[in-house]
Amino acid sequence: MQTHLAEWIRGTPEGDAAEAILRKCVHCGFCNATCPTYQLRGDELDGPRGRIYLIKQMLEGEPVSANTQLHLDRCLTCRACETTCPSGVQYGRLADIGRDVVARKLSRSRFDVLQRRALSMVLPRRWLFAPLLAAGRLFRSLMPAKLAAKVPAGMPAAGAWPAMDAGAPRRRRMLVLAGCVQPTLSPDINAAAARVLDRLGIELSEVPRAGCCGALRFHLDFQADGLDDMRRMIDAWWPAVERGEVEAIVMTASGCGVTVKEYGHHLAGDAAYRDKAARISAMTRDLSEVLHAERKALADLLRAGSPAAPPDAGAARPVARIAFHPPCTLQHGQQLRGLAEDILERAGFELAPVPDAHLCCGSAGTYSLLQPELSAQLQSNKLAALQSGGAQMILTANIGCQSHLAAAARLPVRHWVVALDERLAGGRA
Repeated sequence: MQTHLAEWIRGTPEGDAAEAILRKCVHCGFCNATCPTYQLRGDELDGPRGRIYLIKQMLEGEPVSANTQLHLDRCLTCRACETTCPSGVQYGRLADIGRDVVARKLSRSRFDVLQRRALSMVLPRRWLFAPLLAAGRLFRSLMPAKLAAKVPAGMPAAGAWPAMDAGAPRRRRMLVLAGCVQPTLSPDINAAAARVLDRLGIELSEVPRAGCCGALRFHLDFQADGLDDMRRMIDAWWPAVERGEVEAIVMTASGCGVTVKEYGHHLAGDAAYRDKAARISAMTRDLSEVLHAERKALADLLRAGSPAAPPDAGAARPVARIAFHPPCTLQHGQQLRGLAEDILERAGFELAPVPDAHLCCGSAGTYSLLQPELSAQLQSNKLAALQSGGAQMILTANIGCQSHLAAAARLPVRHWVVALDERLAGGRA
């Protein structure tokens, strides 16, 4: 694609990055075939190719319009188009540049500004989010049905974290991101991950007051604030990393994982944080990557708990039929496919077929709050697919997807490591 960038952005880091991405696009339209919003609306401007044209026109000096803002807002940033694109167009990074330009050049309505500012203030702050959610549960019966559905009636018990014996021989150690909403909505996830890894001789620990990974505010038009969150996150982890005390930083929420893995990109222009960010990104692993690398030891644990199992099997028989929902941030953002599913099958779970597994569930961070109609359509389609194969439960790898699907599912929706932990403990998940 030929480009003629406007003088105000030509030669800047953002302009150079956008131009390189735009020049890779060959207009083929393969991206539209896997774009969830294009599938729903059939509008070229609600597909990646159309949005690329809108961004190109804007960067070439065309006026920034409310129409451009609308179509970029409707994008889920699921990055399914990146998986499909034969030319390697980094659409997600181009969308970030385009949204930042729109935010600087076009004002929003007062309601939109207040809504986005409120979300950016409440969700990343656990001390605000937790009491507000508790109040929401208290008054859930008085809320409109659509709003009440977003407030879970309760939260699962975390269970005990493994006790660390100070006198024991030095063990492998990894850090894990606590996150902002996950500890309140589902504190059992990191506790289950810690128990599973403990059985494999790996100590997992959270850094107190580490905060939000930065994804939330970055994608709410507050990119500078999001970058500040990233720097604070690096500062919290850096002492342990610099001392060589940890071998990896584990992500139990794929939405956070894809952001932390791109810290090196986001902070490439910050001389004070560039090298630290690159090192943090290089050390970051999704939980499925960590456990898949330990699959032999995991199989030994499963065999030890299942005496009737044949020597080449992880479990004697299936313990549950599950439908696995791979979040977009896992399969498209991180390009990790099949790892969690392989671990679950080795553990004895039977995987039900899920049509159109590549499509987004409609959660997408705050998308379900900012674009409720499109999000609800995607949620309905995804649940129909997940519940079509006779599964007994739905498992996923991201707290946003988990909460979004659970709000309307007729099956239990859980994080996959919680089910795995119960399997290893001898329970039937």
